[in-house]
Amino acid sequence: MKRTGRRLRRWKCVTVLLLFAATCCTASLIGALGAGIAAQSAASDGGIAGGGTAADIPARMLTAYQTAARQVSKRVPGCRGMRWPVLAAIAKVESNHATGRTITARGDIRPKIYGVLLNGSGAGGNTSAVADTDHGRWDGTATGERAVGPFQFLPATWASIGADGNGDKTADPHNADDAALGAAVYLCGNGRNLGRRAQLEAALRQYNNSSAYVANVLGWIDQYTAANGTGLANTSEKVRTVLQAALAQRGVPYSWGGGNAGGRSYGICCSPSGKSGAHIKGFDCSGLTVYAYAQAGIRLPRTAAAQAGTGHRIPAHLGTTVLEPGDLVFYAYAPGRDATIYHVGIYLGNGQMANAPRPGAVVRLDAVDAMSGYAGGTRLL
Repeated sequence: MKRTGRRLRRWKCVTVLLLFAATCCTASLIGALGAGIAAQSAASDGGIAGGGTAADIPARMLTAYQTAARQVSKRVPGCRGMRWPVLAAIAKVESNHATGRTITARGDIRPKIYGVLLNGSGAGGNTSAVADTDHGRWDGTATGERAVGPFQFLPATWASIGADGNGDKTADPHNADDAALGAAVYLCGNGRNLGRRAQLEAALRQYNNSSAYVANVLGWIDQYTAANGTGLANTSEKVRTVLQAALAQRGVPYSWGGGNAGGRSYGICCSPSGKSGAHIKGFDCSGLTVYAYAQAGIRLPRTAAAQAGTGHRIPAHLGTTVLEPGDLVFYAYAPGRDATIYHVGIYLGNGQMANAPRPGAVVRLDAVDAMSGYAGGTRLL
């Protein structure tokens, strides 16, 4: 009982600060409560399965994406900006890169990948029946349509954009090379510049007109791009190290008070909303930044507000267009008063940040304006 009383008194010391931390990670100040709580934190086991490098892509599929990105300009001469991470991101969302299937040297995928029968039954989210167009040639059934292959094309779509990517005179959506090249052709349209974000988003909406889908694919594009250094030629090695470290944690659970320089860890109890991280191994917002920067040899304070006092401060009134990849971005209840900062993320470029947003969520990519009270940033690299 005496030990509990001491802990309660020490909690009171940080109560005022906790009132400013309804969403994220100021409660990480409680890491100062000492070794008793620290001992509850498990050692990190690093990134999640299917993280942000090409390591989660079967080698044969990666070859198909890379080859298609190089070949597509021959099929669509006006197409610009096609990169293999674009194709990889779509295949990640559509089929998880055909993981679990056998992929032959020629690129044939066995067993074949079929989507749900689009008969309006509601299964798999389909609410409208789609009539058969291929007599079962590609989708294995003449009773209706279903999406096929690692890029999940409908047979009718494949009939208009199908491509022979491996030179065997057949355009087969169940072949990795053909499917990847067909997807590239489809995304390029009549000659898009996919290096421009707006045109890339338009291409993805043509693929699947869903805001959630587009956001998910864009997240994977940014993750594969950053993790492999593609498109970051003008950034330093340290910046790439920080971004790769943060992006590799995408999907790791949010844990109140969780995360340290060694990686994800069990958090503490409790957030102002009553959420406990004590049984969740993951990161809160400042735990993620501490970990990512530690991989580049930079030690950060544990809380978001304290991190705002490091590096070169970027005032909020300059807006977000001055941000560079690797910058920390902050959010406050009273912008201009750093003591009220409640959140921090890592800027990735293109208006996005790596973010551990709140209890119940996971580490993910968010728009910089997804959080309220933008309070500027800081540049350490």
